[in-house]
Amino acid sequence: MSDTNTLVSRRQFCAEACQVASCATLATLVSSCSGDGSPTSPSGGTTALGKLPGQFSGSTVRVNTAGSALLNVGGSVLAESTAGVFLIARTSTSTFSAIDAVCTHEGCTITGADGNVYVCPCHGSRYNQSGQVLGGPAKSALRQYATSFADGVLTIAL
Repeated sequence: MSDTNTLVSRRQFCAEACQVASCATLATLVSSCSGDGSPTSPSGGTTALGKLPGQFSGSTVRVNTAGSALLNVGGSVLAESTAGVFLIARTSTSTFSAIDAVCTHEGCTITGADGNVYVCPCHGSRYNQSGQVLGGPAKSALRQYATSFADGVLTIAL
């Protein structure tokens, strides 16, 4: 049995160690990005919310509901504007809820729902349509905004 040891320089050792660490990091990133980014929920999964543009003006964001899920009670969408991103749900024929779409845990944008529950795609925090935490890791509620509705346009007061 031969006992040959090959000497490795410190520089070569560090370079190879960095390559291994880089490959491990890359493998972690690729595996976490390979799905749809939504955690599995007890009722079978998270559905991506439809997106609507919002027009920011002064201290309001206006969202046109025509042709969207907001036409029906129970429908919800993600509204994006220069003032922020909002989760909007139609809670009755004449009322809507509008809350921040930025998870209070680590700032990920909430893009999906499991029924009437909003689910953060990063760590699975769950919120009701009023923004209250139903399940962590988030501890704080999402900010809620006053809304008004007329002629198919929802106005969010900032």
